[in-house]
Amino acid sequence: MAWLRRSGERLRPLDEAAAYARCHGDRDDSVRIVKLPPRRARYDTLLATGEDIRVGLEARIDARDADAGAPAPPA
Repeated sequence: MAWLRRSGERLRPLDEAAAYARCHGDRDDSVRIVKLPPRRARYDTLLATGEDIRVGLEARIDARDADAGAPAPPA
């Protein structure tokens, strides 16, 4: 417990290898590190570009504005 330690007593600093070994232990021979090939592309072509999405959105907004000008059907 830190509060029981005398004020003049300090822990020695750990280097990176010692800190890793303290946290994770030593690596045994049953674990192998392998290099994986890069992932393939998820899509061959993009479904839509940003410009296509923008043009579609503007068309939907224009259609909504045109519908807003029409009289509402009686309820």
